[in-house]
Amino acid sequence: MDMVRMARIVVNEEFCKGCKLCVEACPHRLIVETERLNDAGYHPVEFCDDEGKCTGCALCALMCPDCAIEVYREDEG
Repeated sequence: MDMVRMARIVVNEEFCKGCKLCVEACPHRLIVETERLNDAGYHPVEFCDDEGKCTGCALCALMCPDCAIEVYREDEG
């Protein structure tokens, strides 16, 4: 039986400065810039994964200079 990895990220929008390094790092392009502003006046990013493509690779979190991304992984199978 194959293991299926369920993964997601959570972006702390108040820490995010909208540098978009995570957007470029995501191999599946699951992170996008938002139109809204956070309290500091930046456009934070958000996680968009309606199809469950996130593998939990954590490249986004590794690239984030502000530690605004947490990665959650859960193996099922």
